[in-house]
Amino acid sequence: MAESRFIVLAFLLLTCSTCFSSSSSNGDQHSDKITELPGQPSNVDFNQYSGYVTVNEDAGRALFYWLTELPLNRTPETRPLVLWLNGGPGCSSVAYGADEEIGPFLIRPDGKTLYFNPYAWNKLVNILFLESPADLYNCGDKRTAEDAYAFLVNWLERFPQYKHRDFYIAGESYVGFTSIPVCCSVCDISLDSTTIYVYFQVIYVPQLAQLVYERNKGVQNPALNFKGFIVACELGSASHPSSECTAALEVAEKEQGNIDPYSIYTPPYRNFETQLQGSLSVDLKSLRSMH
Repeated sequence: MAESRFIVLAFLLLTCSTCFSSSSSNGDQHSDKITELPGQPSNVDFNQYSGYVTVNEDAGRALFYWLTELPLNRTPETRPLVLWLNGGPGCSSVAYGADEEIGPFLIRPDGKTLYFNPYAWNKLVNILFLESPADLYNCGDKRTAEDAYAFLVNWLERFPQYKHRDFYIAGESYVGFTSIPVCCSVCDISLDSTTIYVYFQVIYVPQLAQLVYERNKGVQNPALNFKGFIVACELGSASHPSSECTAALEVAEKEQGNIDPYSIYTPPYRNFETQLQGSLSVDLKSLRSMH
């Protein structure tokens, strides 16, 4: 049951652009609009969109996104845009970030119906969930950042109303593996007298932030009006779990079964951790050489 709940929303979102619209890599936002998700509550009061955006035509790479805007009575047209990236690398931003944490819907135990998430971030900001990277085991962090940047540039052509809007980047897990300085670091978002504090790690996020910052240099009123990224060190019970928490995690892991939670559609890759450690050492050296 846990595995089916984990997979179902990712599957629904990945297929909804063909079920409910005629989205294409070069489509427009109207064709990407979701009229209804299977099993969603009847009183949804916000707009949502999903589809693919091409990031490399020669290689045939396109990234999938899910945009959830604020409720219509909270003026989504004036609120910031927050890009959300999950780590892994290869962990689904839809299946984990949206479905398990900050998205507008959570999945009921029946695996078929959805209910509103009381802690959804789209109550305060417009949230853009991005599935990244493409081709997990042959990407690298630099190309992942380049693809994400290309996605943002092309996505803004599809959604020009978000050009020049205050823009933040957020994420968790591997996206925050190590911190590097960029133009500014943000540890909270303050909107409507409400502050969201977020603590996690970084690698995708600061590399993308650095790329946006560098390419905005000298540009007056840039389309990507980058204000900062949301990142800090991982703190709290995750580092020192209680015995009860450890026991619960062990039960959950057994129930999950023999799947790779970071790439649920592919078989586990035994040599991945060894290769990852090697790639990290190269990436960290290149990051240090920038400063």
